[in-house]
Amino acid sequence: MKLINKELYVGVFVLIGLLCAGYLTVVLGGVPMFGPKGYTLYAYFTSVSGLKDGARIEMAGVEIGNVSEIRLDKERLEAKVAFRINQELQLSEDSIASIKTAGIIGEKYISISPGGSDIMLEDKEAFNNTESTLDIESLIRKFIFKDDNES
Repeated sequence: MKLINKELYVGVFVLIGLLCAGYLTVVLGGVPMFGPKGYTLYAYFTSVSGLKDGARIEMAGVEIGNVSEIRLDKERLEAKVAFRINQELQLSEDSIASIKTAGIIGEKYISISPGGSDIMLEDKEAFNNTESTLDIESLIRKFIFKDDNES
Protein backbone atom coordinates (compact mmCIF):
# COMPACT_ATOMS: atom_id res chain seq x y z
CA MET A 1 0.00 0.00 0.00
CA LYS A 2 2.87 2.42 0.79
CA LEU A 3 4.50 1.68 -2.57
CA ILE A 4 1.30 2.67 -4.41
CA ASN A 5 1.11 5.95 -2.45
CA LYS A 6 4.71 6.86 -3.34
CA GLU A 7 4.15 6.06 -7.00
CA LEU A 8 0.94 8.11 -7.01
CA TYR A 9 2.68 11.13 -5.46
CA VAL A 10 5.60 10.87 -7.89
CA GLY A 11 3.17 10.58 -10.82
CA VAL A 12 1.18 13.63 -9.70
CA PHE A 13 4.41 15.59 -9.16
CA VAL A 14 5.68 14.70 -12.66
CA LEU A 15 2.30 15.61 -14.20
CA ILE A 16 2.30 19.02 -12.49
CA GLY A 17 5.89 19.59 -13.66
CA LEU A 18 4.96 18.78 -17.26
CA LEU A 19 1.94 21.10 -17.13
CA CYS A 20 4.12 23.93 -15.77
CA ALA A 21 6.75 23.34 -18.47
CA GLY A 22 4.06 23.36 -21.17
CA TYR A 23 2.55 26.58 -19.82
CA LEU A 24 5.95 28.32 -19.75
CA THR A 25 6.68 27.15 -23.29
CA VAL A 26 3.42 28.65 -24.55
CA VAL A 27 3.73 31.92 -22.61
CA LEU A 28 7.44 32.60 -23.13
CA GLY A 29 7.40 31.32 -26.71
CA GLY A 30 4.52 33.60 -27.65
CA VAL A 31 2.52 30.70 -29.10
CA PRO A 32 -1.15 31.63 -29.47
CA MET A 33 -3.39 29.17 -27.64
CA PHE A 34 -6.48 29.23 -29.84
CA GLY A 35 -5.17 30.71 -33.08
CA PRO A 36 -4.55 34.33 -33.88
CA LYS A 37 -7.44 36.73 -33.48
CA GLY A 38 -7.76 39.58 -35.91
CA TYR A 39 -7.72 40.05 -39.63
CA THR A 40 -5.06 39.70 -42.31
CA LEU A 41 -3.68 42.60 -44.34
CA TYR A 42 -1.02 42.63 -47.04
CA ALA A 43 1.68 45.12 -47.97
CA TYR A 44 4.12 45.10 -50.89
CA PHE A 45 7.69 46.31 -50.37
CA THR A 46 10.66 46.62 -52.72
CA SER A 47 12.92 45.38 -49.91
CA VAL A 48 12.21 43.63 -46.61
CA SER A 49 15.83 42.99 -45.70
CA GLY A 50 16.04 41.91 -42.06
CA LEU A 51 12.28 41.57 -41.49
CA LYS A 52 11.29 38.16 -40.10
CA ASP A 53 8.10 36.17 -39.57
CA GLY A 54 6.63 37.06 -36.20
CA ALA A 55 7.99 40.63 -36.26
CA ARG A 56 5.76 43.08 -34.46
CA ILE A 57 3.45 45.62 -36.06
CA GLU A 58 3.26 48.94 -34.19
CA MET A 59 1.19 52.08 -34.31
CA ALA A 60 2.28 55.01 -32.12
CA GLY A 61 4.69 52.66 -30.32
CA VAL A 62 1.96 50.18 -29.36
CA GLU A 63 2.01 46.62 -30.71
CA ILE A 64 -1.12 45.99 -32.81
CA GLY A 65 -0.21 42.77 -34.59
CA ASN A 66 2.49 40.46 -35.98
CA VAL A 67 3.96 39.52 -39.36
CA SER A 68 2.59 36.11 -40.35
CA GLU A 69 4.25 35.49 -43.74
CA ILE A 70 6.86 36.99 -46.05
CA ARG A 71 7.16 35.82 -49.65
CA LEU A 72 8.02 37.07 -53.12
CA ASP A 73 5.07 38.04 -55.31
CA LYS A 74 5.89 36.60 -58.74
CA GLU A 75 3.66 39.01 -60.66
CA ARG A 76 4.86 42.26 -59.07
CA LEU A 77 8.40 41.01 -58.25
CA GLU A 78 8.13 42.60 -54.82
CA ALA A 79 8.07 41.20 -51.31
CA LYS A 80 4.53 40.48 -50.14
CA VAL A 81 4.15 40.69 -46.38
CA ALA A 82 1.06 39.28 -44.69
CA PHE A 83 0.28 40.32 -41.14
CA ARG A 84 -2.43 39.95 -38.54
CA ILE A 85 -3.93 43.09 -37.03
CA ASN A 86 -5.87 43.05 -33.74
CA GLN A 87 -9.58 42.70 -34.44
CA GLU A 88 -10.65 45.74 -32.43
CA LEU A 89 -8.51 48.08 -34.58
CA GLN A 90 -9.61 49.33 -38.01
CA LEU A 91 -7.09 50.93 -40.39
CA SER A 92 -8.03 53.38 -43.13
CA GLU A 93 -7.11 52.70 -46.75
CA ASP A 94 -4.60 55.57 -46.86
CA SER A 95 -2.57 54.32 -43.88
CA ILE A 96 1.17 53.93 -44.50
CA ALA A 97 3.11 50.74 -43.66
CA SER A 98 6.85 51.40 -43.09
CA ILE A 99 9.64 49.01 -42.18
CA LYS A 100 11.63 50.46 -39.29
CA THR A 101 14.55 49.37 -37.15
CA ALA A 102 14.46 49.28 -33.34
CA GLY A 103 17.61 51.24 -32.48
CA ILE A 104 20.65 51.43 -34.73
CA ILE A 105 21.18 47.71 -35.30
CA GLY A 106 18.05 46.30 -33.68
CA GLU A 107 15.38 44.08 -35.11
CA LYS A 108 13.08 45.21 -37.91
CA TYR A 109 9.38 45.84 -37.39
CA ILE A 110 6.50 47.45 -39.31
CA SER A 111 5.22 50.82 -38.21
CA ILE A 112 1.74 51.88 -39.31
CA SER A 113 1.00 55.58 -39.74
CA PRO A 114 -2.76 56.20 -39.62
CA GLY A 115 -4.52 57.83 -42.52
CA GLY A 116 -7.51 60.13 -42.59
CA SER A 117 -9.84 58.31 -44.98
CA ASP A 118 -13.28 57.12 -43.95
CA ILE A 119 -12.84 53.93 -46.01
CA MET A 120 -11.39 51.13 -43.88
CA LEU A 121 -9.25 48.21 -45.01
CA GLU A 122 -11.07 44.89 -44.91
CA ASP A 123 -9.72 41.37 -44.36
CA LYS A 124 -7.27 40.26 -47.12
CA GLU A 125 -6.83 43.78 -48.58
CA ALA A 126 -3.47 45.45 -49.24
CA PHE A 127 -1.95 48.76 -48.22
CA ASN A 128 -1.59 51.26 -51.07
CA ASN A 129 1.23 53.19 -49.37
CA THR A 130 4.40 51.49 -48.15
CA GLU A 131 7.97 52.50 -47.32
CA SER A 132 10.70 49.88 -47.63
CA THR A 133 13.56 49.33 -45.25
CA LEU A 134 16.62 51.55 -45.43
CA ASP A 135 19.61 49.58 -46.71
CA ILE A 136 22.52 50.79 -44.55
CA GLU A 137 25.12 48.78 -46.47
CA SER A 138 24.32 50.44 -49.79
CA LEU A 139 24.41 53.89 -48.17
CA ILE A 140 27.84 53.18 -46.66
CA ARG A 141 29.05 51.82 -50.00
CA LYS A 142 27.89 54.99 -51.80
CA PHE A 143 29.56 57.17 -49.18
CA ILE A 144 32.88 55.29 -49.39
CA PHE A 145 33.03 55.20 -53.20
CA LYS A 146 31.91 58.82 -53.46
CA ASP A 147 34.94 59.85 -51.37
CA ASP A 148 37.28 57.69 -53.52
CA ASN A 149 36.10 59.37 -56.73
CA GLU A 150 36.60 62.88 -55.34
CA SER A 151 40.21 62.24 -54.26
